Amino acid sequence: MNVNYELTGPDGAPVVVLSNSLGTDLTLWDAQVPALAQEFQVLRYDQRGHGATPGKPGPYSLKQLGGDVLALLDVLGIRKAHFAGVSLGGMTGMWLAEHAPERVDRLALICTSAELGPASAWRERAALVREKGTAAMVEPSLPKWFTPALAGREDVVAKFGGMLAAADAEGYAGCCEAIADMDLLDGLGRISAPTLVIAGAEDPATPPAHAEQIAAAVAGARLEVLSPAAHLANAEQPEAVNRLLLEHFTRSL
Repeated sequence: MNVNYELTGPDGAPVVVLSNSLGTDLTLWDAQVPALAQEFQVLRYDQRGHGATPGKPGPYSLKQLGGDVLALLDVLGIRKAHFAGVSLGGMTGMWLAEHAPERVDRLALICTSAELGPASAWRERAALVREKGTAAMVEPSLPKWFTPALAGREDVVAKFGGMLAAADAEGYAGCCEAIADMDLLDGLGRISAPTLVIAGAEDPATPPAHAEQIAAAVAGARLEVLSPAAHLANAEQPEAVNRLLLEHFTRSL
């Protein structure tokens, strides 16, 4: 995979990898980079078929999405990094923390789930997007991504609706199929990386119960629930998320 990425921050500093959610690109993290780059090298990238990373014919798997991260780290000569992911990015992070624990220092999981069924709904969404394109997902997605105060705001619609409509249909569909086939629950107990779990109190896509399930299964995990915040809590509550990420990642410095 020719993965599009951006590396920001002081040379030689510890690395934080930022992984975006389904339907978004690396600009999802615009509010986090300035804060994190004071202490870290910040590596953000586009998932397959999102932003400037090309899509390949699906279906995909979390093993493939996690493999893209490992390949990127190898190309950049990064042996080990902190990892933060939103939604699909968090699923990618959980897979990495279980299957490549030597590459993950500290883990932050934002508005994500270890099991997000029913699988049939994700396959139906993949089929819809292959037929009608990702623009068909803008109207139903924005009210899940943000609370009502933000979901209809002109600048939010332009930025986040625009990045969703620009996503490659096959890439988006392939990622839907990765979510349909995933089951991370059994592996949560094998995650040894210190883990922060963040939920949005008003998140209809991955409600706080999903975060509670992860935090209960990962030894020593810390759970924080933010309000008001829906599915893209890092964009809706950037100051709170930045504070939590900095607290979590600087504990190992």
